[in-house]
This record gives sequence, structure tokens and C-alpha cells, in this order.
Amino acid sequence: MSTPAATETTTATDSTAPDWWKSAVVYQVYPRSFQDSDGDGIGDLRGILNRLDHLERLGVDVVWLSPIYRSPQADNGYDISDYQDIDPVFGTLAEFDELCAAMHARGMKLVMDLVVNHTSDEHPWFVESRSSRDNPKRDWYWWRPARDGMAPGAPGAEPTNWESFFSGPAWQFDEASGEFYLHLFDVKQPDLNWENSEVRAAVYEMMRWWLDRGVDGFRMDVINLISKHPELPDGPVREGRRYGDGFAYYAGGPRLHEFMQEMHREVFDGRDGLITVGETPGVTVEEAQLFTDPARREVDMVFQFEHVGLDHGVSKFRPRVLAPGELAASLTRWQEGLAEIGWNSLYLSNHDQARSVSRFGDDGDFWRQSATALATMLHLQRGTPYVYQGEELGMTNAPFATIEEYRDVESLNAYAEDVSSGTAMADAIAGLRAMSRDHARTPVQWNDSPNAGFTTGSPWIGINPNHDRINAAAQYDHPDSVFEYYRRLIALRHELPVVAHGSFERADAGHPAIFAFERLLGADRLLVVVNLSGAEHAVAFAPGFTERWHDAELLLTNSVTDAPAPAPGALLGPWEAAVYASLS
Repeated sequence: MSTPAATETTTATDSTAPDWWKSAVVYQVYPRSFQDSDGDGIGDLRGILNRLDHLERLGVDVVWLSPIYRSPQADNGYDISDYQDIDPVFGTLAEFDELCAAMHARGMKLVMDLVVNHTSDEHPWFVESRSSRDNPKRDWYWWRPARDGMAPGAPGAEPTNWESFFSGPAWQFDEASGEFYLHLFDVKQPDLNWENSEVRAAVYEMMRWWLDRGVDGFRMDVINLISKHPELPDGPVREGRRYGDGFAYYAGGPRLHEFMQEMHREVFDGRDGLITVGETPGVTVEEAQLFTDPARREVDMVFQFEHVGLDHGVSKFRPRVLAPGELAASLTRWQEGLAEIGWNSLYLSNHDQARSVSRFGDDGDFWRQSATALATMLHLQRGTPYVYQGEELGMTNAPFATIEEYRDVESLNAYAEDVSSGTAMADAIAGLRAMSRDHARTPVQWNDSPNAGFTTGSPWIGINPNHDRINAAAQYDHPDSVFEYYRRLIALRHELPVVAHGSFERADAGHPAIFAFERLLGADRLLVVVNLSGAEHAVAFAPGFTERWHDAELLLTNSVTDAPAPAPGALLGPWEAAVYASLS
């Protein structure tokens, strides 16, 4: 396997440069499942601290923590009851400060998950809001009476017909005050009303408090949902659905960019070295340009969802098989769409997605090859790559067989709705086995001990039984391991400016299963060729294209033998990836 030199630590991004995050790699930690330090079966801050050697060894620059705030945990921390405290299950503010300082001492930045579209229904703001209709905080959330002429308990009495992301209506009736409140997600996650300037001021004050404490930026959860259409109209009802799709009326609302620019002005202006990323489900290329155009002063980059929605069939839990080239075509569209304005976030995995090697690769016969091929494809595009915990080990979906093994509220609700509507239990489970968020939330597999080195207690969710062969200890210093391959990709981004700053140009390699592209920066050139299939395919570049690369150096390959030169007729094996370089 041809590789660049890799030092023990490859974190090398100059975080003083204005656009330092273009050369950075971000690692997402889902604290509940990363490392348990006290034997209660739930990961915690002390556990993260004890595993910083792993992150430093990998070479990442930024660590993004999923929510660790105080929370009733209805949605595993994305339902926040106190923005300025740590949930006891994870630790204390003092332990957070210790972790933040330790990351900084190792040259890593820390990013918090900012969840401000909604709070927990146990947050003091909402407790006040629901206490009476004339409470000063009543308008901090979206309250509406039942539809005209309808009793609140009658079917269809909700103010709009919107469906929640987690199944069922997006409105909950509150008997005490006689009105409904909006919750686009779980019933315990009421939506904040960003039309109220006091809400925005309180959010900005909280954000400044964390930055003053040493946090280096925010990943902003569903931030494009904070501006709703003020009239809250009904949405269309799709065939087979009971509730309407209100997405057009609560996503990308009329004041969204006004709010984002206000946030930047009130929170980020005058602070150097930060990183901001907005999670923006359903965003288009054109909308992403608005979010990420530096001149508009909103966020550095966005998470777009087009490529992780390609395999949704009639629903997320009825997935379809992608045709050869579909994934590459979608990623190419975003590369080209943000080529001149804006910036890409590069990801296949996170806490909301099934494991990428099981979903987009082959976690059976070609596990290592497909895990490294997908990584090659992703990390060498133009944008900032995100590694989700365990992805660097090639962790796979879990073989959960019964509904009792699942924990996620989205999965449990979807299963209940499916079964109640007549879907066979086996079919409902099959959907979860393919797409449940719980696959991303099984504990990190550190070693082959009974609990994978995650906990000395009983883990909050089952550990994947394949940890006996897929684990960090088995992959460290193994030249052909998934982990060491990730290290090399991260080192390339740090060492070669063309990876971070070069242009992207798609190349036609003949077969649609082959994803090929060039990265160009001055006289430096990279050619990336990846076979995204389990079959062997011949490369069919145009003759003139091949001549430009006839004497290129093979810089990196996931093949156990050196890959062939990029000549017409050269064969790429199943899930084979090769990177060629011509450097000045």
C-alpha cells in the first residue's frame, strides 16, 4: 500500500489563518457512547478525556460534542432543560473545563452542539410559557388554539396538519392553558419562537457564555428551521400519510438569513479562530451559497442532506438500492455548486445516520476495501471532512433483531406507527435494521473484551458483537487497517495544500460505478479514482486525459498491492481506490 509519511501526531492545521477550517478535519463524539469512566454504562466527559490519545493519534483538528447539557434525555440530549449546565450523567462544568483545556493543550479545538430550534418541555422558559396565557414568556414558544369550530380533543383539531419528524402530529394540546404548542420533533421538544426578540437575545447571551468559557464554535442543530412562515398554513398530505408535510412552511422561513446575520453580529464578530456549521435539512445548493458566502457573515459551512436522502424509498425506513453513480453524481453537484461561493461539509456518517460502510459500502465480503474507498472518495473532495466516532475503525450497523434492542425515539415511534397501520413486524424491523439512528449509537469498539473496552458496567445500548474483530486495539499500527488509512488521509489534508484549497473537476472514467476527479492548485495536481462497487471495472479515460497522468506518482491506495497506472483498460478491483499525484 503506497502512503505518505505519517507521524505519530498529524494535527497540523494553522488555526490562526482566517480560513483555517478548510485544512481541518472534524471528529464527532457522541458522548453517551464514546467511553464510560464510572461504570454506569453511559459515556461521559471523563471518558472522553481518557481517550484523547486516540483522537490525537488519528490527527483530527476539531472535536464536536453532541449535546452534554442538562436534559431529561427524551431525545438523548437534544432536548435541553438548561443550556448553561452539564447533565450529571456526563459530568460537571469543572470536568468540562478540564476537557476543554486538555484538548487545547493537544492542539485540538472543541465545538459544542447548539440546539436552539427547540428546548425541553422541562426548560424553565417553557415551564413559565405554559403556566398561563398571559405569562411574559408565553410568546417564547409557538402556541395556537384549536382549529376554528373544533374541540381540542377532536380528530384534526390541531392548528395545522403538520407531521412531526418523529411521527404523529407536530402539535400537542396543553389542557392547563387550553392551547396547542408546536413540536417539530418529540412532544417533549417544544419549538422556540424566534420571532420574539427576547428569545434571540437569550440565545445569543448563552452562546457568548460558552465562547467566553473556551469553546471554539458551534454545530447548529436544524438551524434552518428557526424561521417559520408566520401564517403556519397546512401542508400537502402525501398518499398513505395521515398528516401533512409542512416543511415548506417551517424550513427556510422569511427571516432565516436575517436571524443568522444577527447571530453572527451579536455573537461571533470580533472573535478569531472559531468554526461554525449549520445543520440544514432540505437546503438547496443556492440556499447553501447564501448561508456560507463569507461576505454575508452567516456560517462557515452547512450540512446538506441530499446525498443521505438518496436511498430513502417511500420513507426513510423503506430504503431503496442506489444505482451505480447516484451517490457520486449528488456529491459532484454540490462540489460544483459551491465551487465559487461557499464551502462544503463532507460527511457520510453522524449520530443521525446508519453506519456508512453498511449503508453505502459492503460490510461483508469487502468490509475493509469499501470502508477505505468511501473514506478516500470523501476526504479528498473540496470541503471540510467530518469523521463520526467509530467510522475510522469501519464500525458497522448492529444486528438488532427485536424492537426491545432499539432505544431511539424516532425508531420506536416509526415502528409503532408501521405496526399499527398493518405493516408486518418483520418488515418494520427490517427497516430499522437498515436505517435506525441506533446503529450510529452503539458504543465505540476499543478492544475485544466483553464490553469492547467501553464500560465495566452494563452498556445503555447493546454492543455490536463484531467488536471481537473490529476494534481500535487491533488496528493501531497495522499498516492495512481502516484506522491507519484514515490517518494517512488526514495527513494528506494537512501536508498538501491542493487537498484543502484545490479546485474540483470531475473526470469521466467510463463506468458509472467509478468516481474519478481531479484536484488542481497551481502546478499541483491530484487524481482520485474510486470503484464504488463490488465488481471489477475497467478504467476508460479519454486518451488526452490519460497522457496528462502517464508519469504520475501513486500517492495512496487501499489495495494490498499497488494499483495500476490510470491507463485505458486498467482494471480497478472491487472497492479499489487510488490517488495519483503530480506535485511541483
